[in-house]
Amino acid sequence: MPVHTHGTPNMWTTAAYDDELGLIYAPLGNTTPDYYGAERPAFSDEYNASLVALDVNTGRERWKFRTVNHDLWDYDLPAQPALLDLPDGSGGTQKAVMQTTKRGQIFLLDRTTGEPIAEVAEKPVPQTGQVPEERLAPTQPYSVGMPTIGAERLTEARMWGMTMFDQLACRIAFRQLRYDGDFTPIGLDYAIEQPGNIGGMNWGSVSVDIPNNRIFVNDIRAPSIFSLVPRDDYPEFAQKAHADGTGHGPSPQKGTPYGMATEMWVSPLGVPCVTPPFGTITAIDMNTRKIAWQVPAGTAEQLGPLGIRSHLPMPLGLPTYAGTISTAGGLVFFAGTQDYYLRAYDAETGEELWRHALPVGSSATPITYVSPKTGKQYVLISVGGAPYSADKGDYVMAFALP
Repeated sequence: MPVHTHGTPNMWTTAAYDDELGLIYAPLGNTTPDYYGAERPAFSDEYNASLVALDVNTGRERWKFRTVNHDLWDYDLPAQPALLDLPDGSGGTQKAVMQTTKRGQIFLLDRTTGEPIAEVAEKPVPQTGQVPEERLAPTQPYSVGMPTIGAERLTEARMWGMTMFDQLACRIAFRQLRYDGDFTPIGLDYAIEQPGNIGGMNWGSVSVDIPNNRIFVNDIRAPSIFSLVPRDDYPEFAQKAHADGTGHGPSPQKGTPYGMATEMWVSPLGVPCVTPPFGTITAIDMNTRKIAWQVPAGTAEQLGPLGIRSHLPMPLGLPTYAGTISTAGGLVFFAGTQDYYLRAYDAETGEELWRHALPVGSSATPITYVSPKTGKQYVLISVGGAPYSADKGDYVMAFALP
């Protein structure tokens, strides 16, 4: 039986496969734990938050591309890579692979070699605030040749609330929390992580409009706050800090000098502290690599302060989960918000053309198919409940296209 090093970067999302090249594209996570890297073996940093191409016949690495240097922010790769054939300017096509990230960065690489097609630049990042044992990467890779989605630097003017009082609370918190922009290091005092550890983009990946050379991507705009907790203080801290069922909360990080705490940064009324939208759907024209349109994703109909439903269809744009699909008929379908609708958008303009109320929310990417019996095209969606929603279900629903 082969021996493997424990805790090395895993792949928790979905791989992609090019049968012509015989390559598997594996988006990797991080060496455990996510938020403390002083004791990680040096070789693991080569693969943390990296896209790795493997030969399907041998399992050997063909190439790798790292999207975060020495990741301390849980910015592992969450989404299946998308395989695209892009015009090469000479009448042919170039084989590309696109990787979306929790950072809101979209990396576009040659899928044969792993070399960037869209320019990538290493930029300096903050170098203070970490615990004494930790080391920080001096620079981080930015995909400057592609749009960045939902990762703008926070300012006090961007603080928001449902009322003037919780907005004030968020502004006060912004001044009290440590925040130095992208890649603010985790330390012993609470700091802001923007984008938060759920994204940016999460596991929904992108859908592709092949005839028009467009892609569609959805994002989350909900910063986190995080802190390390000394080992001696952690048991008492953990007794007081209860996990909220959202994937956030305390973590012991056993085997290290520190436990960890992280949570979504919200106002006293439970609403994200940043100005809406909290999530969008974006179309990117791959001919220009510019944003073609961007619309808020969903309304506040099923959400509200303190968990009380507002029943108001305000188009705030909600954190998005799952992904989009696009059809040859010029439609984009999406259901991964908390307001219980499957929607169809115009792929050209982003206009909402249709929506249908679901019994509960959905965290699934729709699929589309043509029935061999009826010859009709259908959109099918699994409807089991949305994140941050108490309503759960167990439905599979299909809709016929006209």
